Amino acid sequence: MAMEPWLEDFKQTIDSAFPRLLRISEADSEAPPADEHWSSKQIIGHLIDSAANNHARFVLAQFKDDLVFPGYDQNKWVQAQQYESASWPQLVELWRAYNLHLLHVMSSAPKEKLNQVRTEHSLQTIAFETVDRTAPTTLEYLMKDYVAHLKHHLSQVFGEVVT
Repeated sequence: MAMEPWLEDFKQTIDSAFPRLLRISEADSEAPPADEHWSSKQIIGHLIDSAANNHARFVLAQFKDDLVFPGYDQNKWVQAQQYESASWPQLVELWRAYNLHLLHVMSSAPKEKLNQVRTEHSLQTIAFETVDRTAPTTLEYLMKDYVAHLKHHLSQVFGEVVT
């Protein structure tokens, strides 16, 4: 069975970013940017945290009628895990493996669950591209939003837009 185009795009993003990330040196991955944002290590660590949180959301959403999920303090998660002292290749490997698993989870979700309209949700606070509290949304939207968030942060690492 062929994947939906947006899932093929997600797979291509993972496959193309992985070798590019591995080519970044340990020293360069630790370099703090001048604008006081996260280093590449911290960004990839944050994307691993995002994968972990969204993994639970993607699975749980298949067993309930809403998309109400708690948020998490991204800065505290990054600080607590001390990504800046972790091995760059190990972080990149984990990022790749987790996202390939999420691709599997997304691809395996029943179409009726992906497209089920949910009027109760917390996407006004947890989504990258937020959804007004009064607007209905779907699990597929949340999954596509996850991919958009991932591409946004990969663009920061690579210094160019990832499409």
